[in-house]
Amino acid sequence: MRLFHLSDSIYEELAALPEDLPAEGFLWIGLPRREFELQLGTVQQRLMRWTGAQLLDLHVSDLLNPQLPSHFDYTSSYDLMVFRRLATMPGSQQYLSDDEPRNAAGVDEALKAIDTSPVGFAVFDRVLITVHPGECSLRDYFAGKLGAQQEGRDLRGSSRLPASPAELMLRMVNHMVDSYLDLRRLLTRQLTTLQNLLLRGHFRDWPVVLHARDTLSRLEDLCEDQRSAVQEWIDALGEWPVGDAREERERELLRVRSRDVLEHIERVLTHVRRLETSAETSVQMHFSLTGERTNNIMRTLTVLTAIFLPLNLITGIFGMNFDNLPLIHAATGFWIAVGVMVAIAIALGAFFWRKRYLGTQQ
Repeated sequence: MRLFHLSDSIYEELAALPEDLPAEGFLWIGLPRREFELQLGTVQQRLMRWTGAQLLDLHVSDLLNPQLPSHFDYTSSYDLMVFRRLATMPGSQQYLSDDEPRNAAGVDEALKAIDTSPVGFAVFDRVLITVHPGECSLRDYFAGKLGAQQEGRDLRGSSRLPASPAELMLRMVNHMVDSYLDLRRLLTRQLTTLQNLLLRGHFRDWPVVLHARDTLSRLEDLCEDQRSAVQEWIDALGEWPVGDAREERERELLRVRSRDVLEHIERVLTHVRRLETSAETSVQMHFSLTGERTNNIMRTLTVLTAIFLPLNLITGIFGMNFDNLPLIHAATGFWIAVGVMVAIAIALGAFFWRKRYLGTQQ
């Protein structure tokens, strides 16, 4: 468990849960899912002391569920957001590099390396509880980032610390969505390799194609859940009680940041759907090319059969057991028949060539 106290000008990490809330600012409690389960009694007691409310049992189950999809819920005391972040399977970081995969097996391993896990947010007025997977990389990243902002070392980001638990939650959600934006490059690279393999012909790794389509479908469902959760959060912002001018300004900033997060999710969703269409088109093109190759082979065989058919007819006629066949007793009869057959073959070959029944150009 890591505990932080934040305000307009204060960012400090606390050693233990305080008895009372600080005079200003808010508390951020970030802890792994297993530790949240073990420390649940203590956390519930402090929440009752600080806010006069506790997490509902149903919401506790949601925060402890590692398979829960992204969703949003609220009570009169707090809001609950569950948002699935990207994760990589252990030992699979090598497949997420910028190197171009060379075969279908590399594509399959890279797609299998993509995984997701839920992060839970319980947003009170002055308390934010975040429940992470075991490694807590998101929590540690923001702990370092907020410290750099306070000290002025984060030159690329804003120097303003989050003013409320809701703003910190949106910053973390936005960071998770940005990781999905980075995923687009990986997916595009893997699907491009798979498309090239499909268009080369003689493709046999169809389980990889099915796995790729399944991965894209799961990502699409995941993004739709994320979009629904953020949209419900935006709707809930409009139902907050009316406050003074400062509170209204902060709420408007939350709406702007929420809409930005929603726009990022829409971009990821659009890209995933585009990749799904591209993958389906590649499969159709593969079968079209296979059908064209088959047609070319059958056309060549048909032309050869048409050329040899009159030759077989001539040999069949002169193979009849009659004594009075023309040229059969002549010394030059054989050569005349052969010359006629060659002439017919050349004439038919030229005819079919002019009709473009032979050759690779259509």
